[in-house]
Amino acid sequence: MNYFLVPSRRGRASNRGSMGASKSIFKWAGPASDCASGTVRSRRRDFIELAGIYGLILLVIWTPPPWQVPLFGLAGISILAVIALSYEGWRPMGLCTVNLVKSLWAVGLAMTISLFAVWLAGRMHTLHVASSPWGALQHYGTYAVWAGVQQLILQCFFLSRSLRLMGNATAAAAVSAGLFAVAHLPNPFLTMITLFCGLASCLFFLHYKNLWPLVLAHAILGISIAITIPGAVDHNMRVGISYLKWADGAVIGHATAGTTKAPRAAGL
Repeated sequence: MNYFLVPSRRGRASNRGSMGASKSIFKWAGPASDCASGTVRSRRRDFIELAGIYGLILLVIWTPPPWQVPLFGLAGISILAVIALSYEGWRPMGLCTVNLVKSLWAVGLAMTISLFAVWLAGRMHTLHVASSPWGALQHYGTYAVWAGVQQLILQCFFLSRSLRLMGNATAAAAVSAGLFAVAHLPNPFLTMITLFCGLASCLFFLHYKNLWPLVLAHAILGISIAITIPGAVDHNMRVGISYLKWADGAVIGHATAGTTKAPRAAGL
């Protein structure tokens, strides 16, 4: 994938200032040749794919049941079709062993943050885990797969096309992170988290060109949020119309029973 566009001779002078301002980001991201391919793609195609798939994602998020399920399937098939049509190998997608060992520090950092969050939640009595090993495997295993899908879409779809459209690593990473965060509205907690982590993960991918550590770190951090943050705060990590329609099962149960006991966050 041609992650960096080489400016024309006419545009080099005007772009010299912005490129100098982001010199350190470009240097840390690594040379463009590491991600480049011989495939020539039109900017119009990149824009149509980016806008079309992102529009489908937003449509799924904001469509109420039962129409949400078929739209989810349509969006999934569309994403797979676009990725298949633009497939250039596993390495450009980060599904390889390049820089894998060097980039595993991200997994260690995510684990450290998560362990601290679990310890703090235990002290604050907000820790809520699955009631059985099978429940843990079902909920957290499913989320781990979903974390991988999100990183694949963010890095190999949004970021790659934004880079070809904009030709600036810093701007493309910021735009991709912004799109990622907007998809988590109107959940203020997740929108803030995904904006910061989305930008960090895009810059990380530009530097290491490996998706596996990001998938693991995303899964670890996401699961830690699920078991440490009360449902009343993050609405059980729901977004879009599901966030607006969310209701804490514990609150409903206590209201029905006529008790005044403080609600407990529902599980995933």
